[in-house]
Amino acid sequence: MTTEETVPYSHPIAVDRIPARGSRLHVEPSPAEREVVARWLNVREVSEMAADFQLNPMGKTGLVRVNGRLTARVTQSCVVTLAPVETVVDEEVSLTFGPPGDEAEEEGDEIEIDFHEVDPPDPIIDGAIDLGAVMVEHLALGIDPFPRAEGAAFTLPEPKVEAPEPKANPFAVLAALKQKR
Repeated sequence: MTTEETVPYSHPIAVDRIPARGSRLHVEPSPAEREVVARWLNVREVSEMAADFQLNPMGKTGLVRVNGRLTARVTQSCVVTLAPVETVVDEEVSLTFGPPGDEAEEEGDEIEIDFHEVDPPDPIIDGAIDLGAVMVEHLALGIDPFPRAEGAAFTLPEPKVEAPEPKANPFAVLAALKQKR
């Protein structure tokens, strides 16, 4: 997540308030907050959304490990019939947060990705971890991008067969010009 992102639900946890032995948290947005999340994700409704987190500081490294599980019930529109489709999302959360890096990346800079390298930690922004943003991100990843109602099938319409227009005969065009004189 980047600092410029605006998320529809925020639940920041100050890193300096997390005990050394770790902390368990249950986070559940209100119905009004779930409505904002639904609009932001362009779904009909988020009727349930909750997460249980375990936050563990990793010694004196400044890193914080966040593990948990997000569960939600989302109503989307079928991509074929537009009928409501209810989806249950159950996503595991496993992230590491750390102080922001010293390397400032310019917007146009190329980023090199090495798939064998460990991902860098997500940044701790203003001394806090936003568990609400984590929840929305994992919910967005967990919903079906192309939901279909049971039995819905897309059939291509029959192509219209039109008689091709006759090509203009260059001699007919010349004859018409001759008659106009």
